Amino acid sequence: MSRAPRSREAAVRCAGDRAFLLTPDDPEQVGRLASELAGRSVAGVVDLLPAAETVLVTVDSVRSAPRVRQELERVVAAVGTAHSDVSRGTFTPATEPVRIPVRYDGPDLESVAERLGLRPDQVIAAHTAATWHCAFVGFAPGFGYLTADGWQYSVPRRDTARTRIPAGSVGLAGGWSAVYPRETPGGWQLIGTTALTMWDTDRDPPALVHPGARVRFVDVDAAA
Repeated sequence: MSRAPRSREAAVRCAGDRAFLLTPDDPEQVGRLASELAGRSVAGVVDLLPAAETVLVTVDSVRSAPRVRQELERVVAAVGTAHSDVSRGTFTPATEPVRIPVRYDGPDLESVAERLGLRPDQVIAAHTAATWHCAFVGFAPGFGYLTADGWQYSVPRRDTARTRIPAGSVGLAGGWSAVYPRETPGGWQLIGTTALTMWDTDRDPPALVHPGARVRFVDVDAAA
């Protein structure tokens, strides 16, 4: 099942007197918008919180809010213009993608392939061919919601959530992919596992994947 592109009118709305909610005209621009804002270091902005379809921006004072809003409106417009002219990677940080080795041994791989009308090896090939972008982090520390232009499929969540998903499980839900950073219940379709530690409080920063980061999945069996 492929994903259909969605669009709407871009907007910068007040969220209290010291915050703005940014809504790009395409939900898939959220990761790029957050990356562009982080790279510009707009004076007066103290925090960015990307979500599935919006970016919440908090500012340091009521006095600076009008000036910050003007800058935010320029950035939102620039991201929308770039989206119509060039590829998604325009505002992606120049750093190398985080490479996540995966053993595609997930219990849902075959059922996912059947639902998509593909063979399991075709699902693996599509998953590893795409360059994924972390749009935001949520659900659990280090759980990055990954999206990719090269992944044109939508996979529904399981009808019944599992009570225990091991850390390192690689899942699909909707148009997203993610790696479970710790053992937890969950309803995503599991297609593989990785031995990487996604969240480590002794590491700086603790999260292996953060908003704006690029990710490439690597099939360890094929590499071997």
